[in-house]
Amino acid sequence: MKTQYFAATSLDGFIATENDSLDWLFPLGDLNSSSYPAFIADVGALAMGSSTYEWMVRNAEKLASEAGSAWPYTQPAWIFSSRRLPIIEGANIRFVNGDVRYAHDEMRTAAGTKNIWIVGGGDLAGQFYDAGLLDELIIQVGSATLGKGKPLFPRRVLSPALRLMSVHQLGTGMAELRYEVHKGDPGGDV
Repeated sequence: MKTQYFAATSLDGFIATENDSLDWLFPLGDLNSSSYPAFIADVGALAMGSSTYEWMVRNAEKLASEAGSAWPYTQPAWIFSSRRLPIIEGANIRFVNGDVRYAHDEMRTAAGTKNIWIVGGGDLAGQFYDAGLLDELIIQVGSATLGKGKPLFPRRVLSPALRLMSVHQLGTGMAELRYEVHKGDPGGDV
């Protein structure tokens, strides 16, 4: 079982525009022809930040028309937010705030032998990293630049804490990088 941050980023390191838009991402490739189907099959629990969840709420109708449901996940999800947020009908979610370590214990129990996916955003993934709970980063880099926006991973992490395990080309618009997080290595400057 691993705690994984699987995300797409622009070439200049942003997961969304400054207005939380992902429109830049969709023309770059088909999700079903990427590693996502195999990845999600091994996920037993999700962690999601409030901005990512709010994007899901704003795009619920579009998701329902494309995926058949406003909430495309069957796994239980923990939504990290200090604010009250609307509930997506049919979603198996829990709202939490505070230290990620407490929710991580619950997520591990729910996931069983499967993995935990840090869906987004970058700061939430960074909190799991800071707590020593992040095992792997799976980053799909798109052939686009945004100039500014929401950063992929707003932490300073120096080698050898992140070890590149594989690189895979996904069509002409994306490349997937897999990094293993080595805990306790010198150079993991947070």
